[in-house]
Amino acid sequence: MPGLYLFAILVSLAGIALLDLRFGLALRPAPGRTAAVVAIGTAFLLAWDAVGIATGVFVKGGSPLYVGIDIAPQLPIEEPVFLMFLSYLALVVWAAALRLLTAPRGRVRPESRELP
Repeated sequence: MPGLYLFAILVSLAGIALLDLRFGLALRPAPGRTAAVVAIGTAFLLAWDAVGIATGVFVKGGSPLYVGIDIAPQLPIEEPVFLMFLSYLALVVWAAALRLLTAPRGRVRPESRELP
């Protein structure tokens, strides 16, 4: 089924964005900085891919799940979307870990409930 891989990436991206917005981890407190970090991370990973493709290390596999559009030789359209998702996911996980590690011990968050 063509496009299923791209659809899965976009659904996963939406899920991470919902978690991010719900807990105010990256996008809500600093939208410009979040966009910059994701763009820089995506650009770095695309450059990494370009080097890998040029040296013959990375090759595009044949899958019926791809849309079938290549933006460069051996670089399907799904790759930059996945790299953007990966950069955003790393940022959200970092922000969540930082929040957990800096929270005062024993503090009950308003969203959680204490067990009886």
